[in-house]
Amino acid sequence: MYKLKRIWLSKDPHAYKQWEKLVTAAGLAVGEEVTYTIGLFDEDNLIATASCYHNIMKYIVVCKEKQSEQLLTRMVIHLTMRIKDEGYTNYFVYTAPKNRVIFESLGFHEVNVCKDILFMEQGTPSFASYIDFLREKATGKKASGIVMNANPFTKGHLHLVEIAASQSDQVYLFVVSEDNAQFSFKERLEMVQQGVAHLSNVLVFPTNNYLVSSAVFPSYFLKEHAPLEIAKTQAAFDAKLFKEKIAPVLSITTRYVGEEPFSDVTRLYNEAMASVFQPEIQLKIIPRLLVGQTAISATKVRQALNDNDYDILAQFLPESTYSFLKEHNYI
Repeated sequence: MYKLKRIWLSKDPHAYKQWEKLVTAAGLAVGEEVTYTIGLFDEDNLIATASCYHNIMKYIVVCKEKQSEQLLTRMVIHLTMRIKDEGYTNYFVYTAPKNRVIFESLGFHEVNVCKDILFMEQGTPSFASYIDFLREKATGKKASGIVMNANPFTKGHLHLVEIAASQSDQVYLFVVSEDNAQFSFKERLEMVQQGVAHLSNVLVFPTNNYLVSSAVFPSYFLKEHAPLEIAKTQAAFDAKLFKEKIAPVLSITTRYVGEEPFSDVTRLYNEAMASVFQPEIQLKIIPRLLVGQTAISATKVRQALNDNDYDILAQFLPESTYSFLKEHNYI
């Protein structure tokens, strides 16, 4: 029986080298975040590995010589128990499409698939329940979609939503649910809801784990540290999920995004959407709102908060966000 033990990638250079060799030999690119990694060892030789980032399984690899020995199943069962022990009720896996049968036998269900990536999940809440939620909220009108982090909600975000609302019968505004930002999801959702309350044809939804999330698009949260080839693949995958599984439920035929002069990863995302969406969904890229010669950005707002620069905050934030930040002692 091969020995299963935890690998501390940041603390054990020898184990890291073995892990990196095994992972890259499987055609995977090193660079994604992980919080827990295990390995199966034949004496001192690493023959299989699996990792997770919170409740997302990734980097699941078995060396070619051992792929007939059901080692993948053993590792996935171990990670599942670990994830459950941490209190999660649902969990996800990125894997190769060839592994579908193995993961289906372990209770996983497909969320989305492309040529090289199969994204599956198990537990509740599920993608099916998310789609049911969207279907219940759908107005049946021809609609536009917007996805934003709103960290925090700025006049630039408001400008984008107001343009979409003026050009659309219905706008579905998705707020990134990931708690991977300075402001929590609950805070960002409230800021957005307050900021668009005057627009009667805008409905605000969470993205849950299915749009711009650590499950579907982890590189988005690494920004300038993200390997761009990985980000490009994940951006296209996210766009495909939106186009094929979410947009049809809500009759979305247009997606609005802001022009991206700052972040390479977000720019790649815009490019991926433009490519993947056609011809079913039109991508409209709206120029950034300027104050003088300066483009409004949430990054600059967060810096202004750190610097107590109230002039910038007053110029860049709608009254609703400014009041929210003051009420919650950010200002």
